Formats: sequence, C-alpha cells, structure tokens
Amino acid sequence: MYIKKILLAVVLIGLVIASIFSYYIYNTIFSPNTAFEEDTVFIYVPSDRSYAAVRNQLKDLLKDPESFDIVAQKKGYISNVKPGRYQLRKEMNNNAIINTLRSNNLPLKISFNNQETLDKLAGRIAEQIEADSISLLKAMVDSDFLKENGFNEENALGMYIPNSYEFYWNSSAETFRDKMHTEYNRFWNKNRLAKAEALKMTPQQIISLAAIVQKETARVDERPRVAGVYVNRLRVGMLLQADPTVIFAVKKLTGVYDTIIKRVLYKDLETDSPYNTYKYAGVPPGPIAMPDISSIDAVLNYEKHDYFYFVANVENPGYHLFAKNLAQHNRNRQQYVQWMNKKGVNR
Repeated sequence: MYIKKILLAVVLIGLVIASIFSYYIYNTIFSPNTAFEEDTVFIYVPSDRSYAAVRNQLKDLLKDPESFDIVAQKKGYISNVKPGRYQLRKEMNNNAIINTLRSNNLPLKISFNNQETLDKLAGRIAEQIEADSISLLKAMVDSDFLKENGFNEENALGMYIPNSYEFYWNSSAETFRDKMHTEYNRFWNKNRLAKAEALKMTPQQIISLAAIVQKETARVDERPRVAGVYVNRLRVGMLLQADPTVIFAVKKLTGVYDTIIKRVLYKDLETDSPYNTYKYAGVPPGPIAMPDISSIDAVLNYEKHDYFYFVANVENPGYHLFAKNLAQHNRNRQQYVQWMNKKGVNR
C-alpha cells in the first residue's frame, strides 16, 4: 500500500511537471509576443544577414526575445534566414512571426520618372530596393547585355519606361534590369511599333524625340502639337534646333548635370556634340532625359498640322505660340526675348 502511494505521488508530480512544461511550451510558441503599438510594422532582412543581426533588429519589437530564440531554434530559422521585406502584425506569436519570416516575403511598388542619366536612375532605384547604386549602374551599362538587346550606353536610358512596378525588396541589380527590359518589350506592343514604323523611326529614336518634347513643354495636352512640329521638320530635312538638346550637350560636356540653364546663348549653339540639334541633323543618339509615357505617346500620336516653329507664350505660361513660317515665328519670338530681358534672365 505504501509503495502504491509513492507511485501515485510520483505520477501526480509528473503530471504537474508535464502540465507546467506544456503550458510553458504553449506560451513560448503561441502567446502574443509583440511590443509595438502600431497595427503592423515592416522589417527588411538584407541578403547574407545572420540570425544575430535579425535578432538585433527584432529586439525592440518583441516582448520576450528569449522565447523567440527558442522557437527560432526549434523551427530551424536560426540556420536558414531568408532575405526580404516582411510585415509583422500586432499580437503575433513567435510561431506566426517565424513562419512569416521564412515564407512571406512581400513585394513592393517602386517608381521612377524624369531621370536625366543612368547614374541618377540607379540612385533613385537604390532608395527603394536592396541593390546599391553602384551595382545597379554596373548592370545597366553591362556591354554584353546592351549589345545582346540592341542598346548602347547612349540610348540605354530609354529602356526604362517610367511607371510603378512590383519588385521584391531584395531583388538584385540584374533582376531589376532584366525585368525592365521585359517591361520595355511589353510597352512596345504591335500598335506602338506600327506607329513608329509609320514614322520611319525605331523605338529608341521615338524615345529620344519624346525626351525633347517633354523638355519643351510640361503641358501634357500640348505635347502632341510640339511633337508635330518636330515631325514636320524631320520630314523636310530641317534641323530640329531644339534648345533642350543644346542645354544637355553643354551639361554632358562639363559633366555637371545639376546646372540650371534658363537661356541658351549663341555661343552654346556652337557646342560640338551629337546632342546639339542646331549642328547635327536627326534625333540625338540617345534621350536627353527620361520621357514619360505621355510624351512617348505624344510622338506616336503627333498632331498633324503645318507648324514648323514655336516659342513660349508669355501671356499663357506653360504654353507656346506656334508659327507656320519664319517671319511669323520671329514676331512671336520678339515678345519672348523682350520678356526675358525684362526679367533679367541672362543664363
């Protein structure tokens, strides 16, 4: 009888210990373990990041970091950290947090527009994904990639169509570049290609002309009319004589792209550069900036008219006065020159 009582006591003590242990395990795994007040927070785990680094990033977000370590060890996360962008929700438990960090890398939307050079584009993208600007630029100007896909360093900027795109935060520079090439090909569908062919221009040439149109007018509704002027000049063999190309030529020559030039001087027109459309016929060898889709489509759907000249309309800011001949243009231009002189704009 005495032995039976001892055995019963041992069993009861074992059950109590097992219950306590089970309760501890349950709490460790399934009790809420977040310390932030927001509904959600995002964490970004870089490539090649160690568990210790991730743990350090999480320390202020968890009520009990030690219990997280236990579950991370049991679930094998410590030796299998995954890079990416992850969303944690308030009141998540350790099990849910680790499951999220293992398999729920969330994409994000990146956007870009109006970049004048590949360097600036690389910098813009580096602000939004893990890849740094140096690796991005290296991928963008990779000679093998450019040659294989019909581009060169002069026109490579035109491969990047301004828009919003979905990427994983930990996308590599090559992944970004390759997807942009896919998006470029998708943008140039049969309809757009047919319109470019009707203009006897390649997609790269269309983009180079669209960049000029965009620099000439910020008014989207006026862009088809401005595009029509340049199409008319090209068809009769005139020089484009676009001031924005001269400004770009000067910047490219000096290497200082942040210079603000409000007025093109006669000496600037002598700048010896293939981008100077006062000296060289046709469209420039590459875009002088990144045109947005409205500018590209403005060229493809240019307004048919008899205008060959235009100048800023000082009475209707942002818009232009158009002329069919040089005499009319000179009259329009005089009011603009007088306005510039009155404002004291010398450069």
